[in-house]
Amino acid sequence: MPPAPELLSPRSARVSAARRLAKRNFRGKERLFLAEGPQAVREAAGHADTLVELFATVEAAERYADIVGEARAVGARVHLADEAVIADISTTVTPQGLVGICRFLDTPFEEILKSRPKLVAVLAHVRDPGNAGTVLRCADAAGAEAVVLTDASVDLYNPKAVRASVGSLFHLPVAVGVPVEAAVAGLRSAGVRILAADGAGEDDLDAELDKGTMGGPTAWVFGNEAWGLPEETRGLADAVVRVPIHGKAESLNLATAAAVCLYASARAQRAFGGCRTVTPS
Repeated sequence: MPPAPELLSPRSARVSAARRLAKRNFRGKERLFLAEGPQAVREAAGHADTLVELFATVEAAERYADIVGEARAVGARVHLADEAVIADISTTVTPQGLVGICRFLDTPFEEILKSRPKLVAVLAHVRDPGNAGTVLRCADAAGAEAVVLTDASVDLYNPKAVRASVGSLFHLPVAVGVPVEAAVAGLRSAGVRILAADGAGEDDLDAELDKGTMGGPTAWVFGNEAWGLPEETRGLADAVVRVPIHGKAESLNLATAAAVCLYASARAQRAFGGCRTVTPS
């Protein structure tokens, strides 16, 4: 006979405390955030000292017994909860039965600079959490060493941003709350070339690739999808680059443009003479 859930009421103190983490001010106060679904919880359990608690329905605990086991192995408190409780904590329309509470895991910007990163995504004025999480996922896939969210961007731990990252939040260092001027100055001092991605950019991405200028350490600065980068932010960059539109589409959305730019840099850096070229010893 399956075990009975121990948390039955959405009004319990434990459930109320978890539910409050959907709000930014409570996340900041507690330095905790929600990770929903099996993929996010599995990634959190595999990231050192991150997963604090796990709420699971009886059905989900049986279906994802390996994830629940990993959660217990890293010392997380596991609560079997009624489906109504999970629905109350979750911020999704169709909860998957697992909701984790995780410690903040952002990295100080100074530590990122010390690592001498070769590819960085800077989210300068990105306000939509889904866009932020998706760009983080693109950066992870392209092999970037870090992501920086400026103080003008959305909260990294917004539940929608966490979901949109599809686990990439747990894979690479992310600095938050860095003024864009400080981000650019710090990265430039670390030997990183600054490229601003903007549809009205003077330079063409294809031309940059043809010139062979993209093989070195690079940071891409991405702005708001609706209105792009402010003039003062574009002025901080070494070049303002547009993704060429060869067809009839009016534009690309932010995440698609970010993927194109980051992969262009990743390929150039791995080509002969690029900063990631492996030379025989």
